[in-house]
Amino acid sequence: YCCQLVNWMYIYSAEYNPDQYLWEPEFTLAGRKYKRIDLELSNERNQTLKCSHYVPAIIPENTALPCVIYCHGNSGCRADANEAAVILLPSNITLFALDFAGSGLSGGEYVSLGWHEKQDLKSVVSFLRKNKEVSCIGLWGRSMGAVTSLLYGAEDPSIAGMVLDSAFSNLYELMLELVDVYKIRVPKFTVKMAVHYMRRVIQRRAKFDIMDLNVVQFAPKTFIPALFGHASSDVFIQSHHTDRIHQAYAGDKNLIKFDGDHNSARPQFYYDSVSIFFYNVLNPPQFPSACSNKLEKYYNRGAGTNESLLYEIINGLRAAGTDAGSSSAAAASFTNGAPQNQ
Repeated sequence: YCCQLVNWMYIYSAEYNPDQYLWEPEFTLAGRKYKRIDLELSNERNQTLKCSHYVPAIIPENTALPCVIYCHGNSGCRADANEAAVILLPSNITLFALDFAGSGLSGGEYVSLGWHEKQDLKSVVSFLRKNKEVSCIGLWGRSMGAVTSLLYGAEDPSIAGMVLDSAFSNLYELMLELVDVYKIRVPKFTVKMAVHYMRRVIQRRAKFDIMDLNVVQFAPKTFIPALFGHASSDVFIQSHHTDRIHQAYAGDKNLIKFDGDHNSARPQFYYDSVSIFFYNVLNPPQFPSACSNKLEKYYNRGAGTNESLLYEIINGLRAAGTDAGSSSAAAASFTNGAPQNQ
C-alpha cells in the first residue's frame, strides 16, 4: 500500500510527439486560421516547462486578447487542452497550455498534485503579463490542475475567472478514501501509519508536505469568479470534495454536476457553460470573422443547442475519437483543424 501511494507521485505521463498529439503549428478552425506557438519557460526550481500558446494567425493592430491557461491533471499533459481550444479560440480568447514539471515533456521527476505546480503556473502568468498582446487572464483546471488553480488564485486576485473541474478538498482525506475505493483490506490504524510514512517519504523526495494540501482553507480567502464542475459518478475524487470547496468559496460562484466519472468526456451543456462563463468574465474584443455572426447568436441565446457552433465542432472531435478532456490520456492529433484517428 505504501509503495502504491508513493508511486502515485512519480511520472506517469509518457513522452509524446507534439506534432502528433497537439493542434498543428498552423490550422483552421471554424473558418479562421490559427497558429500554435511552442516555447519553453523555467520555474523557480530551474526546471524547463514545455508550453504552447494558441492564437489567431492574424490579430488586428493594437488589439490585446484575453488568455486562458489550461492546467492539466495528474498523469496528463498539454494535449489535454485540445478540446479547450475549440471552446475558446472562436470567441477571440487565446489558449495557453503547459506540461507541468514532472509531466509530459517538461523537466522534473515528481508531480506534487498542485503544490509545486502552483509555482509553474506563476511562471506562466508572469510570462503572459509581459506580453502586450495579452489582456486579462483566466484559468481552467482539471483535477490536479483545478487544485493548482485554486492555490494560485488565492495569491493572485487579478485572475479574471477560474473553471475548476474535479478538485479535491484535502489530500490526506482523499488518500484515506482511496483505501475504500480500491478495497484495500487493512486495519484503519495501519492505513494511517502508512500515510504518515508516505508523508515523510514525499517530504524527502518531492519536497512538500501532503498535509499542506488542504484546499478548503484557501477557499474563504479567494474572491475570483469561479465555475465549479464535478462528475456525479466520480469515485476517484468524489463530488463531495467540490461541494466542500464550493460552500467555503468567497467569490462569485456556480456549481455544475453532470453524469460521468473522473476521466469521462464532459457533456455539451457543461462546455456551453464554460464558454459563456469565460466570455462574460474575460470580455474578449470582437472583430470580423467567418463565424462572428454565429457566435453572437450563440451568446445572445445563452447555451444554444441546434445552432451552436461549439456543439457542431466538439461533436466532430468526439466522432474522431478525441479524448482531450481526460487527465489520463493524450488527445488525437489534428491536421489543418481536422482531427484524425491515430
